[in-house]
Amino acid sequence: MNTLAIELPATAQSRRIWSPFAYLALSPSFLGLSIFFALPMGMMIGMSFANVETLAPTLDNYARFFTDGLSIAGFCRTAIMSALVAVSVTVLGYPVAYFLARSKTRWRAIVFGLALAPELAGVVLRTYGWLIILEDRGFINDTLIHLGIIASPLPLSKNLFAVVVGLTHVVLPFGILSLMTSIQGIDPNLERAAQMLGASRPAVVRHIILPLSVPGIVSSLLISFTMAASAYATPALLGGAGFKVLATMIYEQVLFYINWPFAAVMAIALLVMMLAISFVGVRYESRLRARSGNLKGDAT
Repeated sequence: MNTLAIELPATAQSRRIWSPFAYLALSPSFLGLSIFFALPMGMMIGMSFANVETLAPTLDNYARFFTDGLSIAGFCRTAIMSALVAVSVTVLGYPVAYFLARSKTRWRAIVFGLALAPELAGVVLRTYGWLIILEDRGFINDTLIHLGIIASPLPLSKNLFAVVVGLTHVVLPFGILSLMTSIQGIDPNLERAAQMLGASRPAVVRHIILPLSVPGIVSSLLISFTMAASAYATPALLGGAGFKVLATMIYEQVLFYINWPFAAVMAIALLVMMLAISFVGVRYESRLRARSGNLKGDAT
C-alpha cells in the first residue's frame, strides 16, 4: 500500500503557526507573566542598586555581598544543602519510580498513594513531625537511650543533616513523578530482549534502564535542587538559628533589619544560582536527546 506524503513549504508553515490568532491566544499568558513575574523581577533588580537610606544608585550592596563572609557562607551552604537533597531524592525515588512504571499488581496503587501521601499535609506540619523525631528528646534519641545503645542524645537536629532529611521528605514525591514518567517512556521489550539473551535483572537496570532514563534523572535533580534552594520553612525550623541559608537570610533582612536592597541582592544571587544549574542541566539533557536521536537515525 503506497502512501503519499505532502510537505508544506516552510513559509506556509510559519504563516500557519504564527497567525494573528496565535498571538491573540498567547497574549493572556504574556500579560500575566509581565505583571506577576517580569515587573516584580525588574523592581527587585532596581532595588538591589539602591542605598538603604537615601535610595540613591550604588553598588555597595553587591560589594557587601561578595565581601561579607556570612553572605558567601550562606550561599555555599544553600548550594551544598540543595545538592545533597537533589541526590538523596533521586537515589531514594528511583526504585519507587521503577516499581510504579513497571508494576501491574494491586500494590502499585498502594505504593503510588504512599508516594504522594506527604503532599496531603502542609510543609510546616511535616517539618514539625521531623522535629519531634530528630530533636534531642525526640523519638530516635529517646529510643536509643532507653535501649542503652547511647548515653547522650545524638546531634540529629539543628544542623545540615536534619534539613536534608526534612527537605528530602518534602521534595521526594516530585522526584518520583519525574523519574516514573521517564521510565515509562522506555520500551519494556528492551528489558525482555536483554533477559532472553541471558542478562540478569541488575545488568538490565544498569546497562539499559539507567542510561535511557538519564533525562528523567536530570529532571529530578533540577526539580529537587530548585525546590530545596528556595525552601524557607524547613531550614528555619530544622536548621535552627545557627543554620543560615539564603532563604532565611532574606527573611531576616526584610523583617528584622528592614534592609530591602540587600535582601534583593541575596534574592538575585539565589535566582542566578538556580538559573545556572537549570541551564547546565537542560543543556546536558538536550545533548543526550540529540545523541539518542542521531543513534536512532543511524540505526534506521
